This record gives sequence, C-alpha cells and structure tokens, in this order.
Amino acid sequence: MRLLPISRPPSLCALTIRSSTSASATTIHHNHLHLSSSPSSSSSSPVQTISIVHQIQQQENRNLLLHIPLEKLFVPPGIELSLENPITRILRGSNIVLSPYAKESQISEAVFVKSSKGTEDCPSDGFPEFALVGRSNVGKSSLLNSLVRRRKLALTSKKPGKTQSINHFLINNSWYLVDLPGYGYATAPQTVRTDWDDFTKDYFLNRKTLVSVFLLIDASIPAKKIDIEYATWLTQQQIPMTLIFTKCDKRKKQKNGGKRAEENVEDFHVMMHEYFQEAPPWIMTSSVTNQGRDEILLHIAQLRNYWLKH
Repeated sequence: MRLLPISRPPSLCALTIRSSTSASATTIHHNHLHLSSSPSSSSSSPVQTISIVHQIQQQENRNLLLHIPLEKLFVPPGIELSLENPITRILRGSNIVLSPYAKESQISEAVFVKSSKGTEDCPSDGFPEFALVGRSNVGKSSLLNSLVRRRKLALTSKKPGKTQSINHFLINNSWYLVDLPGYGYATAPQTVRTDWDDFTKDYFLNRKTLVSVFLLIDASIPAKKIDIEYATWLTQQQIPMTLIFTKCDKRKKQKNGGKRAEENVEDFHVMMHEYFQEAPPWIMTSSVTNQGRDEILLHIAQLRNYWLKH
C-alpha cells in the first residue's frame, strides 16, 4: 500500500472563513487573514486557531461556527499552506484543504462488480479503492447510495450487520467504492463476526490498491469508544483514514439530554485528542440532505489523482 504524505500547515496566524450554501469549498483570501491567539493550558505560548463559519445544511438553516486549530487542518499531498499562497480553499463542513488534484470528482456511472469473501478474491484490475466501514447501522449503505445518486445500488436494511462480504462498486470505470462489513452490533453469530473482522483487517493490511479508509461515525449520538479503538487500530497500522460523520441532519431534543450533531462531533475530537497526535481528515455528512456529498467526492478526487500520479 502506498501511504500518502501529509504536509502540516505552519502555525503562523489564524483565519476567519465564511462559506456559502452554494459552494463546496470555502475560499480564504489574504485580506481575510488576521492574527488570533488564545492561552494554552499546557504551555505559555499562544495557541493559533482557525475559525470557520460554515453554512451547514440543517433544519434551522443557520450558520455553524467551528473553531479548528490551524495545526488540525488536513493538508493533502500536492499543496502547501502558507501566507505566500494567495488563495486557500477548505471543504465545507470539514478540516480538509482543497488541492489542485481535486479534479473530475463527479460520478457519472456506478456498477456493482462483485462480493468477495477474502482479499484474494477482490478485483485484480489495479484501480484505486476507497473503503467504507463503520459500526452497524451507521448509515453506510445510505451514504454510498447518496454518493452515486442511486437509491438501491447498495442494499439498505433496518437490521444491523447485513453486509457480510467485501462489496466492490466500480465508479466511472476507473476507481472503486468498497462496502465493508460493519462492526459493533451485528446480529450474526460470534464465529461469523470473527471471520468478518479477520478478512476486513486482512483487506486493510494487504490490499495494495487501497488509497484510504472512510471510517463512518454516527454524529446523532454521543461518541463511542469502539469507534476510537477502530480509528486507533487503523492509525497504528499506518492505514490512511478519513472520518465521515453521518446523520448530521438529526437534532436531539435538548430536554431529553440529547446533543446536536456538531456537539457530538466536537466530543469525538476531544476523545481523539487523547489517542492521536495529528488529527485525520474529517467531513460532516447527511444522506437525507446530501450534506457533504460533493465534499467527499472532491476529497476522493484529490487523493485518487495524487495516488495515480505518484
């Protein structure tokens, strides 16, 4: 597997960014740059922050203010973030900087190819692959259908744990979306779940055409330790990973103690900080409103095109 290098932005200043609902990325111009710092609890030096005002597609249709430390931005290979760059773009509802490799992102054709019981049975044509995995009932099949704009390309079910194999979907006859078995609450027997875990991990470790794993996290509920553990394992194995926060359109009632999706996302980041030195790329999504759809495709495009070139 070829790992993609990650360049980290210099902690020079903070950025205030405002996005519009019609754009998939936020544009930062030099006249929007300003210095902003806040005291650090662990050091006497200031912590440089970036404030991003995103228009999140949600019922309230209001602005969402996200405070992201500058060093927590994901700068993909092929771009360097610095004050010398006249324009920098960040994907809406994410921490991902847009690179020049983000081309030909839209999907015009999607075809189911095959289901495999092991890595050795997967397609051998050498096309780059992006794997979707997450806890059972996280909305994986719904997200896949949203990405390709087809309701029934991937089978959705109210019963968790229905995906029991490695499912390859050929996109634009040039790359794959891969649907992997969920983890956590599968209704299958323990022995079968163990087999799924084994061949899923074997796929991660030995699939040379795997560009990135998209780990789906349910943002409508509080952060789960099992998701942190899964992300930790991927990181320990040096497997490129993007966090996809699903169900961001759902709003829990405050009187019942529920939190908004962005609050659960923030809680997850806090939990991650205990285990990760560098934040992975992440995107907030909803299969109901298609929030994050174009952002995911742009992110896939820039990773895929860089992978193909290098």
